[in-house]
Amino acid sequence: MESSRLPLAGVKVIELCLARAGPTCIRHLADWGAEVIKVEAPDVAAEDVTGKRDGFDFQNLHRNKRTIRLNLKDPDGYAAFMRLVKQSDVLVENMRATVKYRLNVAWADVHKVNPRLVYGSLSGFGQTGPYSTRGGVDQIAQGMSGLMSVTGLPGQGPVRVGIAVGDMTAGNLLAMGIMMALFDRERCGEGRWVHTSLLESLIFMLDFQASRWLMDKDIPGQAGNHHPTGIPTGVYPSSDGHFNLAGSSTRLWMRSCDVLGKPEWKDKEEWSTQNGRSADRVKLNGSIAEITKTKPTAYWMKAFEEAGIPCGPIYTVDQVFDDPQVKHLGMAAPVVHPRLGKLDLVASPINFEGTPRVIRTATPEGGQDTDAIMSELGYSPDEIATFRKKSIIT
Repeated sequence: MESSRLPLAGVKVIELCLARAGPTCIRHLADWGAEVIKVEAPDVAAEDVTGKRDGFDFQNLHRNKRTIRLNLKDPDGYAAFMRLVKQSDVLVENMRATVKYRLNVAWADVHKVNPRLVYGSLSGFGQTGPYSTRGGVDQIAQGMSGLMSVTGLPGQGPVRVGIAVGDMTAGNLLAMGIMMALFDRERCGEGRWVHTSLLESLIFMLDFQASRWLMDKDIPGQAGNHHPTGIPTGVYPSSDGHFNLAGSSTRLWMRSCDVLGKPEWKDKEEWSTQNGRSADRVKLNGSIAEITKTKPTAYWMKAFEEAGIPCGPIYTVDQVFDDPQVKHLGMAAPVVHPRLGKLDLVASPINFEGTPRVIRTATPEGGQDTDAIMSELGYSPDEIATFRKKSIIT
């Protein structure tokens, strides 16, 4: 695909990130055409918290990028980095606050060199405040945000979500914030510092569970696989497994009664309203389960779909990518790695009509673009050779 046809073609991005949250943000930018240069230390380890460079996690996070290994602690390396800053539109970092200030790559440092640069930051707990210098990882944020207190079966104790939801959410939100800042720059001509944190992002994602406390002072608890307020919505057994059903509105509840062969339930006064069904949720869900467990999932899928009631099977991950709709959507995106061969990675979930959704290049080897990028910054072959001899670049 012509990169110039991609919506972010021409946008130059510097990545100063490890772990997952920052690369999640940058992956959106890279997938849609931004030129991303991942700056790594010359002595960077073969793996970080996302695993070995050849592994499924690292390869999935860092496609569509270029890399340079550059020593920011060396004055010449720092000068080269600032040349890169002058030429770029966006910088994204997820360092501890003390590190970026110690390296002199914080917002104030780069803003005076390139006032148009949009500077994006991710942290565990925020850029200011009593926890701003703490390191934060996904599971810590899940616990402190309240998310683990509303996840899992009633009474089982706190449960983590099965994905790095804090990292992913913070990265997704920062990508949106950077787009807003780039749009704002077109009007005012100056870049902005945009930042969020794992803690802020997960509290935002609590959504109605958070406002439930803020407005009604009702502390949400664990509701397991059933919706805490919309009944019936949840997981129900079948004779060969389980499935999800969402029939909580009055209209859908009435239809569900017919599908379940219990038209008399429509006349039960205690179940006639959403509040009533919620108050009697344990008995109602148990009554539904006694019926659904008598027939296979495929039977219930057909019956509920024909009645216009949302329902769906519960897949293992291998079954997800075998589903005809997932295949149609192309969520397994192929790319050819020069050393590892053909890989399937997770596609971008965003669709631009008229622009094919493809992964253009595989994750680069560490520092594979160092010489080319240094040349683009104006360094001669002799200077590049000297920098390499001094281990300023690798």
